Amino acid sequence: MTNETTLELSESLASLTEAGARHVVRVDGRRAPASGVAWSPDLVITASHNVEWEEDLAVGLPDGRTVPARLAGRDPSTDLALLRLEGAGLAAPAWMGAEGLRPGQLLLGLTRPGRSVRAGLGLLARVADDWRTPAGGRLDRYLEAELALHPGFSGGLVLDLAGRAVGIGSAGLLRGTAMVVPFPTLRRVAEALLAHGQVRRGFLGVATVPVRLPPALARSGSGSGGLLVTAVEEDSPAGRAGLLLGDVLLSLGGQPTAQLADLLPLLEEERIGASLAARLLRAGEVREMPVTVGARPARSGR
Repeated sequence: MTNETTLELSESLASLTEAGARHVVRVDGRRAPASGVAWSPDLVITASHNVEWEEDLAVGLPDGRTVPARLAGRDPSTDLALLRLEGAGLAAPAWMGAEGLRPGQLLLGLTRPGRSVRAGLGLLARVADDWRTPAGGRLDRYLEAELALHPGFSGGLVLDLAGRAVGIGSAGLLRGTAMVVPFPTLRRVAEALLAHGQVRRGFLGVATVPVRLPPALARSGSGSGGLLVTAVEEDSPAGRAGLLLGDVLLSLGGQPTAQLADLLPLLEEERIGASLAARLLRAGEVREMPVTVGARPARSGR
C-alpha cells in the first residue's frame, strides 16, 4: 500500500467517523457510561446490560446536551434495550441488511464512552447464519468482529467502509467476544419492544433437564434423548395439558427435544396460541397429548 493510498484511507476513515458520530450517544444507565445509537428522532437503541437501573436514566447527545430518558423495553436474550427521549431530534443512520457481509471486511466501530466519540478499526472475523444466543434470543446473522473491547463498546455503532450501519456492538452475548447485532435483529426486537415492552415468547411452564433414553427405546425410533420434566407450574399450559413431574418430553410439534436448545425455536412468538403435539415417555409408555403454547409472563428488571 503506497503512502498516497494510506493517506486516502486515513482521510476516508476520519470522514466516516465525523459523519457517524452524530448517530452515536452516551448512555448513563450504569456505573460507567455506555454507548447507544439513534433509532429515530426520540428513540435510542443500546445494549440491555448497559441499563443497570431503570430510573434516572440520561443520554448524552452528540451536540453536548444531556437529556433524561426512560426505558421503552428490553430483551436481555438479544442484549438489546430501547430508550425513549423527548425533544432530542436525533438522526438515525442508514442501516444495511446482513446480506453480502463477508469475513475479512473492514469495520469501523464508533462509541461514546464520554463526551466525545471513540473510533476503532477492525475486521469482520466470522459470518454465519442465524444464531441462538446462550440466553435463548435469536440473531438473524452471526457476526463476530475483531474490534477492541473497551468500556462503552456495547451499544456502539458498527459501520462498513461505505458508511452503512451494519449493527450495534455487544460484549454481553459471548464472554470476551465482540459481537455485532445486525440490523434485521435490531428492527425485529425494536418493533416488539415498542409494541409490548418485551419480545413475546412462547411458554410451557415446565423445568426440564436433558436425559439419555434406554437403548431399547432409542432403537424404537424415539431418539437418543429427551427432556425430563422436573417441575410443572400450576395453571400453566403444560399443567393444563396434563404433563406430570417425571415425564420425559421426546418431541414437540413433531420436532425432537433432546436438549433445551431444541425447545427454543418451537417457542417463538408466532407459536403463541398454537396447539402442538407433545410426545412423551411416562412410566415406560410413550404417549402423545396436545399442548397449547402460552405467552411467557412479563418480567421486570434484567
